Amino acid sequence: PAQAAQGPTQPGLSTSRDGASISSTGQPVKNTASAPSAARLPTSGEQMHYIYAGQHIVIQESIEHFGAVVWPGALALSQYLESNQERFNLKDKKVLEIGAGTGLVSIVASILGAYVTATDLPEVLENLSFNISRNTHNMNTHKPEVRKLVWGEDLNEDFPSSTYHYDFILASDVVYHHTALDALLATMVHFCQPGTVLLWANKFRFSTDYEFLEQLYNIFDTSILAEFPESNVKLLKATVREN
Repeated sequence: PAQAAQGPTQPGLSTSRDGASISSTGQPVKNTASAPSAARLPTSGEQMHYIYAGQHIVIQESIEHFGAVVWPGALALSQYLESNQERFNLKDKKVLEIGAGTGLVSIVASILGAYVTATDLPEVLENLSFNISRNTHNMNTHKPEVRKLVWGEDLNEDFPSSTYHYDFILASDVVYHHTALDALLATMVHFCQPGTVLLWANKFRFSTDYEFLEQLYNIFDTSILAEFPESNVKLLKATVREN
């Protein structure tokens, strides 16, 4: 399964699916963005328009994968990062997004000055790379990296802890009714070293969502940073528990 949530988007978190272009502040956005010539348009889907941190972002969705659709958790996390830059300053920080999907959160993190590595399943990477390239190629920011990451697989080989240390791990709508939850948790444990902050936004709708949350509380120091009642999204912070 694609590493993103399966389910309908909810209104009120700065998106539109009726042809209108809506910013994160609810203002109309003109369709002015163009893709770099080297990028190839993925399988046709809707184009979604947002404004975060003063930048117009165009996200190409793909009809092929659930992971290539913008879900509510990504909108909530993007909104939170934009609004809480003093609390979570991403400038020049090393940021890893797991289950990056369309790349919206990674793009916002890049706009905010982070060194970003966006990861997802191999079948999602084409659309992910396209979106990140089109939205960051003209910016004076660190160039984001896109890499394959299958939860729980080859972590020590591809991302050895001795070499890869991230200041922030970002994840949105990665928990839903799928069979990879144990692998996802193992992936979070692998990447969360002392000093790493995990920010996870998720739409809660299945019992498995709450079971995963309970596991997170058992392993990490975990707290709820924000809730978005209109979309049932919770945003949580988790860090390695100090002995």
